[in-house]
Amino acid sequence: MKYFTATFFAVLITFSSCKKDENRIPYVPIDIYVDINNANYNDLNAVGGYVYLTGGYKGLIIYRSSFDSFVAIERACPYHPTGDCERLVVDTSGLTVSDPHCGSRFLILDGSIVNGPSTKPAATYHTIFDGVYVHVYN
Repeated sequence: MKYFTATFFAVLITFSSCKKDENRIPYVPIDIYVDINNANYNDLNAVGGYVYLTGGYKGLIIYRSSFDSFVAIERACPYHPTGDCERLVVDTSGLTVSDPHCGSRFLILDGSIVNGPSTKPAATYHTIFDGVYVHVYN
């Protein structure tokens, strides 16, 4: 009987963890190189500069956080990522990104929550900077 009970709970946990999460940002492979010397990306030449790019699920925000590091944030708001209107934009302060539709705000340096209703941070991607190219990937 012990074996049956343990097996039953193991199967139950497995199937419950496979439940579809409709508030999850769909996975999209990313492997983008951005040449900061290209005139289209001039704003990335200064610390605090940012650009919007195509890529990811709903687009990307690339932000220069220091002389040699960048942050890449997914523009899909984690509150309702598959909704039509939810898309993050950089606030006028340049310190946060927000979704004007739901009101969620996130710190531009790492995607952490400033205020909700979102209970999940903004999705970020890996970046490597070699002095000319910013490589954004997941």
